[in-house]
Amino acid sequence: MNASEFSHVPVIDVAPLVERADERAHTAEQIGAACRESGFFYVTNHGVDESLCQRLDALSREFFAQSAAQKMQIAMARGGRAWRGYFPVGRELTSGKPDRKEGLYFGAELPLDHPAVRVATPLHGPNLFPGIPGFREAVLLYIDSLTALGHALMSGISLGLGLDEHYFKRRYYRDPLILFRIFNYPHSNASPSGETAWGVGEHTDYGLLTILRQDETGGLQVKSRSRWIEAPPIPGSFLCNIGDMLERLTRGIYRSTPHRVINTSARDRLSFPFFFDPSFDARMLPVEGLSNDTLADDSAERWDHASVHGFSGTYGDYLLSKVSKVFPELRNEVL
Repeated sequence: MNASEFSHVPVIDVAPLVERADERAHTAEQIGAACRESGFFYVTNHGVDESLCQRLDALSREFFAQSAAQKMQIAMARGGRAWRGYFPVGRELTSGKPDRKEGLYFGAELPLDHPAVRVATPLHGPNLFPGIPGFREAVLLYIDSLTALGHALMSGISLGLGLDEHYFKRRYYRDPLILFRIFNYPHSNASPSGETAWGVGEHTDYGLLTILRQDETGGLQVKSRSRWIEAPPIPGSFLCNIGDMLERLTRGIYRSTPHRVINTSARDRLSFPFFFDPSFDARMLPVEGLSNDTLADDSAERWDHASVHGFSGTYGDYLLSKVSKVFPELRNEVL
């Protein structure tokens, strides 16, 4: 629940953070205000190559246009504990209900001899890539570019809280968990029962920061206390939102805002959510020195009826408790 209604998602020029310019303090203040008010903000002048984004869009459309049999050659079941690969429409659940989307799961590319992979750490390992020329290279370059942007934005979030710019990195993500998704939302939004078929139902993200690129279709909605507002695509920008763990770490000063997607257009919708999250083994202890007199148990109001402030443990503990519900058939791979 946010402290008050908001009518729009702010747009912030983050060039000072990316370029480490003197104006970083002002940019950090803008980010801090957005995290308090809406939990969402657009970023412009972010330094990510637009031609790379367009190339990834074209390659993704080529992949999703393939037959089901071709796409299932890299099914998630083949990714094992790394939790990578393709899933078809209806296989991912939100609050127990199937989402109307298909997608690809990626993460930081880790070789089999990486220490985390050798000990079979869940959500760590090599990716599964389709055999489309240039796909692997585009995804890995995109992950590298967004990881750099994530570091820059998190430094702004630290500064906006009055902390040292490296506070979160030192304490929570010396080795951030990087996860990347490519989702395709089919254009028909009618379910066989006649009910609205949400591309993805109401939810919050789990970690620190989500950086989203969406195509021009639209359909993303953000909850403003008692109503839903649109978060339409803005050319050349990314839409960012904070996750559950940033809410927990800030003792509710920043809130992870519910959002959902429905595609009512006449074409498929592509989105590219990138998750910049704490290290898998980082303990989620709140930031020292922060207090929030209004902090209360909000579990009755949350989409999943679970307050993040009642959680204790590592980020890996929290994440696995969530993803095992999203893909029940893969639960045994990670638990």
